[in-house]
Amino acid sequence: MQIYSVGGAVRDELLGLAVQDHDFVVVGATPQQMAALGYRPVGKDFPVFLHPVTQEEYALARTERKTAKGYRGFQVRASPEVTLDQDLARRDLTINAIARDGQGALIDPHGGVADLRNGILRHVSPAFVEDPVRILRVARFAARFPGFVIADETLALMGEMVESGEVDALVAERVWQELAKGLMEARPSRMFGVLRDCGALRKIMPELDRLWGVPQPPQHHPEIDTGVHVMLVVDYAAAQNYPLPVRFAALTHDLGKGTTPAEILPRHIGHEQRSVTLVRALCKRLRVPNDCRDLAVIVAGFHGKACRVLEMRPETVMHLLQDTDALRQPQRFEAFLQACESDARGRTGFESAPYPQADHLRCALLAALSVDAGGIARQHDAPEKIRQAVFSARAKAVAEGLQMRQDVSLDGGSR
Repeated sequence: MQIYSVGGAVRDELLGLAVQDHDFVVVGATPQQMAALGYRPVGKDFPVFLHPVTQEEYALARTERKTAKGYRGFQVRASPEVTLDQDLARRDLTINAIARDGQGALIDPHGGVADLRNGILRHVSPAFVEDPVRILRVARFAARFPGFVIADETLALMGEMVESGEVDALVAERVWQELAKGLMEARPSRMFGVLRDCGALRKIMPELDRLWGVPQPPQHHPEIDTGVHVMLVVDYAAAQNYPLPVRFAALTHDLGKGTTPAEILPRHIGHEQRSVTLVRALCKRLRVPNDCRDLAVIVAGFHGKACRVLEMRPETVMHLLQDTDALRQPQRFEAFLQACESDARGRTGFESAPYPQADHLRCALLAALSVDAGGIARQHDAPEKIRQAVFSARAKAVAEGLQMRQDVSLDGGSR
C-alpha cells in the first residue's frame, strides 16, 4: 500500500500558491483494508475515503472505460493492481497529473512540471475527449491562470468534442458548478473566451454567445462590441472581489442586446425586458441557485434606470426602490449597486470613472427606511390609502435626504 499526494495540491505547491485542499491516491489497497485502518468511505461512483484524523480525501487508484456519452458514461475499475501511472493517465491536464510520494519525490510521467514552467494547459491523453466536463475545466483553469495558454492540440480536441455532440450530454447541475467556479476565478472572461474558441459557448449559453459582434453606441460604449463589454463588466466585478451573485448578474445583464432588431442597431430600445426574459430561461435551464437568479433578474431589468437615477425625480427614485424590493432586501440592493457599478465601469476608458449613482441610491434608501410606515398605516383604514400615504411619505423623505446630500456636497466643494 503506497500513498501519493496528487493533483491540485502538487500543482499549486510547485507554482508557489497556497494549497487549499490535499488529495491523495492510494495504490495497492482494497476498500476493506482502508476501512480496517479507520478510513470512512464517502465515494458514490468510485472508492473515496476520508482520513480518520485529517478528514482529507484518499481515493483508490483507478482506471476508467468509456461506455456512453456524457461525464457519467464511464465504467470505473479500482483494484490493488491499478498502478499510479495508470491512475495519472486518466486525468485531464498534465499540470494536474503530477504526484509526490512520501519522501517528497515527484512522479511526472506526462511532462506536467515542464508545462507548469512554460504556462501551458495540455491534455494528458486522447482519452480527454471522453469526458465533456473537461472542456469546462480547461476553460476554468484558463480563468484561474490568466498567464497560461491552451495547447493547440488540446483546443482542437475540445472543438472535436463539441462537433461530435459530446457537449450536448452535459447535465445542467455540472455545467452550473463549473461556470460558478470559473466566475469566481481571477479572470472570468478567459473562461468564456475559451468556450467561444472551441464552439462550446454556443451550446451551453447561446444567449451569451450571440452578444459578440452586436454593436452599441460608441459615445456610451467605446468598446462598441456587446460581448467585449460584458467581459469587461464581469472582470471588473472579479477584480473587486464581488460575490458570485454579483458576478453572474454582471455576466447576464445585457443578454437582451443579442435579440435587438438589426434595423435599430446600435441602439437597444427595450433590451432590459428582453434581458429579464432570457435570464429567467437561462437560470431555469441551468438550475441556477435562487440568489444568483433573483439578483440577475433585477440587474437585467433595472441597470439602465440605475444609470439614469441622477436625473430622476424623488418619486421616480422611490418607484425604483420599490421595483427592486430594496426596502425589504437592502443587502441584495447593495449587491444590485455593485453589479450596476461594474456595468458602468466595464467600458473602455471608464474603468476608474466616478459612479455617484450608487451613493445617490444608498442615500435614497436610508431616507425611505427612516419613515415609520406602521405609524402611517394606523392613521388610515383602506389598504390603498395606506399604500399611497406610505409611498408619499417615503418619496418626501427621499427628496429631503437627497437635497441634504446635495447641500452637503456643494458646501464641501466650496471650501
